[in-house]
Amino acid sequence: MSPPSGRTSPAPSVAVIGLGFGRAHVPAFQAAGARVVAVCQRDEAAARKVAAAYGVPHVYPLWEQMLAAEHPEIVVVATPPHLHRVITRAASSGGAHILCEKPLATSREDAEAIVADVARAKRVGMTGFNWRFPAAMQRMRALMAEGVVGRVLHVHGRWLGARWADEASPTTWRMDREQAGHGAMGDMGVHMVDLVRWTCGEFARVTAHAGIAYPARPVAGTGRATDAEDYLSLVGELVSGAQVSFLASRAAHGRNEHALEISGTRGALAYHLTRDEPRWYAGRLWLAASGGPFRPVDVEPPAVEGSDPMDVLGRATITPLAARLLAAIRGEGPADPSLADGLRAQLVLEAAREAAARRVWVDVPT
Repeated sequence: MSPPSGRTSPAPSVAVIGLGFGRAHVPAFQAAGARVVAVCQRDEAAARKVAAAYGVPHVYPLWEQMLAAEHPEIVVVATPPHLHRVITRAASSGGAHILCEKPLATSREDAEAIVADVARAKRVGMTGFNWRFPAAMQRMRALMAEGVVGRVLHVHGRWLGARWADEASPTTWRMDREQAGHGAMGDMGVHMVDLVRWTCGEFARVTAHAGIAYPARPVAGTGRATDAEDYLSLVGELVSGAQVSFLASRAAHGRNEHALEISGTRGALAYHLTRDEPRWYAGRLWLAASGGPFRPVDVEPPAVEGSDPMDVLGRATITPLAARLLAAIRGEGPADPSLADGLRAQLVLEAAREAAARRVWVDVPT
């Protein structure tokens, strides 16, 4: 129903479940024009600090309580992946649109159920692939669509971080396959999978080799040893026949970066983003054409104020994602990156996990 003439609809209400990476969603949705009405985390004291910092009125320790009390129009699911399916089902069946963080789930079965549940509820759903939105990556995608590299021959990438490079770094649920589903592939490699799919097309088959940096360390809060990979090398073939290779590692001293290079019959594009320089969130892009050297491509970064890293990350890379979700809810554009994109990436993750365990090539289901 449309509002009476002369009146505008209130900004949509948003609730965020999980305030690890989910904290970045709070300023992102506020910058996109939504009202963040509640945040939820088991550590209620920590949640109250986040709420106070951003003027969020309500805090809950349990997501079930929050959904029942608030009935938000949009729910951000930013919990450990093993909880995504049950939360998404409850939120969408209650009428909420969904933005689910990556990886979409811990298994193909759960990822398919998430897509089906949101579709059944006739809600809009998207996956949190925020790294599509740096200016340099947006430009890379546009140039690929224009055909500047010609037929893609090979793709090479890396996604490196130092967060757990030191053995003394405390473990989290991310080291526990039962809660996370995947290690570095779920943390970082899934973004690389998405960017390759988004720019070059679908994966046909993969093989992989994975490792754990400190396998004797127990997962925090459990008696179990670390069993989710800290680094993984993947080699793959796209449906087009192009070759793909990349490394994802959360145990790379001195690194906080990702890069993607696409080479084809007419030229090549090279993208790089490191979070250790001013206006890092724009990224950088180079183009080589007709056998010539790489030359920089101009990109225009957004204006993002602030010094808090999570706040800047949210406003720079998640606000465009949030704005796209709001537009899709209004019927003004596609829900892209969709939950189906999250499912397609999940299929590659599952194939890579099997390939690493069996040391074979594994076909990615169509």
